[in-house]
Order: sequence, then structure tokens, then C-alpha cells
Amino acid sequence: MRHPVARALLFAANSFLVSAVAPSLRPPSHYDQAYFDKWYRHPKHRVKSPLDIRRQLSFIVSAAEYILERPVTKVLDVGAGEGHWGQALKKVRPRAKYFGVDPSEYAVQRFGKARHLRLGGFGDLEGLRLPDDFDLILCCGVMNYVPPAELEAGLTWLTSACVGVAYFEIFTAADDAVGDFTRSAARTPRWWRRLLHRTGWTPLGMHLYVRNDMAGIAAALERAIP
Repeated sequence: MRHPVARALLFAANSFLVSAVAPSLRPPSHYDQAYFDKWYRHPKHRVKSPLDIRRQLSFIVSAAEYILERPVTKVLDVGAGEGHWGQALKKVRPRAKYFGVDPSEYAVQRFGKARHLRLGGFGDLEGLRLPDDFDLILCCGVMNYVPPAELEAGLTWLTSACVGVAYFEIFTAADDAVGDFTRSAARTPRWWRRLLHRTGWTPLGMHLYVRNDMAGIAAALERAIP
């Protein structure tokens, strides 16, 4: 039986999604209102309900605050889409500042000002003049579909911008997931572990990461080091 969370998360979740048979990213124009209407609002196709998002974010924020021993006050959401995670954050941590980045011109034009979104992809982060003191970085349903060079650049920059915890939702060729994601198109766990370590990240399990130089903040058996 497929893991229900993996099935939902990988079924066209974010604006970075590509076809399983197409190695390159779709153009930003693909992520128009019709796209978001289908994958975020249509009862038969939507990936997650607002309750699903809030439940997942509550876990992420609580885990980050447990690790940091302080409240989360500033959050960066890479691949933010229409800013649904930011809307959930208002309920989970009303005082936290939210910054969203997404390549969809539609999403940013419609919701950018109200939901604190700015235009950009994973490889554009360094040039967006974002803060460099985020307590929490979210990348949900994004990284499986970013080309390697962009991943390397984005992950490396994120280590300079994160003073807390990152939530990198990544699925591999070892995972039984469906949707736009397929095992044949997926990278191996070993490939991801090497990339993440090389770009400065230590896994803590459950998609949570801290910078390598902060790994000591977690106990030895909390760190998922192979």
C-alpha cells in the first residue's frame, strides 16, 4: 500500500512541478489560474485541504521550535504557489513574518502584495535580496523537480540564510509515490544525501534539516547520518 502522505504530496503539489516525461521545467506561464484552480481547489484533484496544510505546518513549526528552544519568528517558503503555507502560518504563529518565493507570474501578480510573495525560482534565491536570518525554511513538493545546477546553487545559498531549521520535502527512487513523480525519473537516496551534505545540510529525519555547522544542536541519535 502506498504511503498516503507521499501520494498526496507528490501529486502536482507546487509550481515547480514538471511532467514525468519532460526533464526540463515548464514555463512560468504554465502555472496560471487554471492550474491552481485544479490542483488547489477542485474537490477531485486538489492535493491538500487547508486542514491538511495546517496540520503539516503545525508539526513542522513545533519540531523546529523544539530543536531551537525558541519560537519561530521568520519563515521562507520556496515554491510558495499562492501562499497557502503563509495563510496557515497566520493561524499557527500569527506573529511570525512570512516570505514566499514562486516562479508563477499569475500567483505573484494576484497574491504577491497581500501574501508577501515575490517572483523567483529555486536558482534565483541569491539575487532576490531576501533576509539572511530565517528560523524556518520550507520547500514542500519542490526539490524533486529542480535541475541539479539550480539545486546546488539554491541549497548553498539557503545555508547562508538559515539560522534555524529547514523542511526539505524530498522523495526518491526508493519511495512508493505517484502523480507527476515516478521512480524511473527520481534520483536515488544516495544522490540526495551527497548533495545535501555537500551543500551544507545535516538530516534530522522527517524531512527536517539543519546546517552542518549547527548539527551539534541535536543529540547524536537525532541526526539521521548514514
